[in-house]
Amino acid sequence: MPEIFSLEYPQSLGVFDQYADAQKVVDYLSDEEFPVQNVLIVGTELRQVERVTGRLTWGRVLSAGAASGAWLGLLIGLILSLFSEGSSVAVTLLGGIAFGIAFGVISGALGYGATRGQRDFSSVQKVVATKYEILVEHKFLADGQALLAKMPGHTANPFA
Repeated sequence: MPEIFSLEYPQSLGVFDQYADAQKVVDYLSDEEFPVQNVLIVGTELRQVERVTGRLTWGRVLSAGAASGAWLGLLIGLILSLFSEGSSVAVTLLGGIAFGIAFGVISGALGYGATRGQRDFSSVQKVVATKYEILVEHKFLADGQALLAKMPGHTANPFA
């Protein structure tokens, strides 16, 4: 079975600045009964974007560690309470939560302390493409180009 993310001798049908434009072209090709199972949309010119979400302090790190640890401890307490005989469910849950909070605070403090102030902010990261290229198998390139020439408002640059 051939790999799903590969084509036999892929050729570029066009390059677009927006994913929505590439998607619109493939939708048009599909409407025109082009064999779209022979098409790939490939994000190119990748870049990493990091959005800073806030400032980190010891208070924020320890409270976040305590909160995540409490959830973990609650889950462990629930699991243990299912199998424990004789002890009360409340005691098992509270013990699990207390253990989780301690674990979360310690692991948060160790992780933040290890950075030695080199990263005093929180953030989220994402890899994004700046161009989207439509590739088709070589045997369908001419048919795809002919259909795109008829597409209303088509502005793809096949050589970008």
